[in-house]
Amino acid sequence: MKITGVSAFTVDVPLTPLEEELGIGPYVTNHGQVDSMERVLVRVDTDEGLSGWGEMRVFLSPAATESVIEDGIAPLVEGQSPFEIERLRRQLFIEYTNVELFFSAVETACWDIVGKSTGKPIYELLGGWTAPEPTNARYRDADDTALVGDRTVEVAFCLGILPPEESRVKAREALEAGFSVLKTKAGRNWKEDIARIEAMHDEVDGQLEFRLDPNQGWTLDQAVRVGATLEDTGIYLQYMEQPIRTNAHRSLATLRRRLRQPIAPNEDTYIPNNLRSLIEAGAMDVGVLDLTPAGGIAGLRQQAAIAEDAGVPFTHHCAFDLGIRTAAILHAVTGIPGFTLPPDSTYYAWEDDVIESPFEVDEGTLSVPTGPGLGVNIDMATVEEYRI
Repeated sequence: MKITGVSAFTVDVPLTPLEEELGIGPYVTNHGQVDSMERVLVRVDTDEGLSGWGEMRVFLSPAATESVIEDGIAPLVEGQSPFEIERLRRQLFIEYTNVELFFSAVETACWDIVGKSTGKPIYELLGGWTAPEPTNARYRDADDTALVGDRTVEVAFCLGILPPEESRVKAREALEAGFSVLKTKAGRNWKEDIARIEAMHDEVDGQLEFRLDPNQGWTLDQAVRVGATLEDTGIYLQYMEQPIRTNAHRSLATLRRRLRQPIAPNEDTYIPNNLRSLIEAGAMDVGVLDLTPAGGIAGLRQQAAIAEDAGVPFTHHCAFDLGIRTAAILHAVTGIPGFTLPPDSTYYAWEDDVIESPFEVDEGTLSVPTGPGLGVNIDMATVEEYRI
């Protein structure tokens, strides 16, 4: 089997408004806000009629991203076997840039093809089910019978920056929908970040765990004050995600020594070889990994092995993933050992999806597809409806 073509399609899908239950749009971060999200869908075709799909976010512009994939990556992989995933990934070396992040969607599509060819879901190709059972007691009844499917993954609810009182409402919604972890953005005003967590913690009477993500938005002293203030009020986060800028590993290690709040680098892990440097510097309690900058599922597996060998727990990041990348993440966190914390997700907040049978969030969990490959089929009519 050989790859005969690579095509990219950019879609712009709206988010459910905040006024609706579990709605999160506009989603406000330290760097801006979004009411919809552009996603690039990638199809890899073969000479045996099988096609696979991948997905990534837009970089710079839809046209620029599509051009890198179709004009840059495609000629390098066409004529080669989609089964040789590691070799394809390792041959993509371009000086001065991390081209792997553009290859990731192609790589995911290759996994999809291999799974379809062998009749196996990707998580089985990776070695089989390794995901922990959901921790929320609501997932089982009194006699320990599962309330949701056996092949489910608990996910964390994600929320943008809102005033404390509006955040209270969303925390209550998340709890009542069965989520046990809520991640909120931060970084525009560190005092308001504290007030928001305190309000949500009070609203749910401590029944949710919280992740606080300023996207590098705090200075070291501000991060210390946020973490220490929350400690003084008895609130211990599941982790503080990338509290200060990247490549400041000694400062991150200093922060970790000064606080009892777990420190979780995210953007730092996108930079090649940074994961090992963070571990050696003692700068992380948790890793927040992402298959796209890692170069795909195989690259993510390599990162996971490094973190697991170091005894560092890790989870997976969310980038407003539609059904294709959501499926890839679900397969990855169940087939790659070491993912012990719920991955982030905004899937519940899409107005629509490009797959024929969209996922349903049930008691804060998503079911892992069991069909061949990614286990999802693409609805091309919907792709054309939202295509840019």
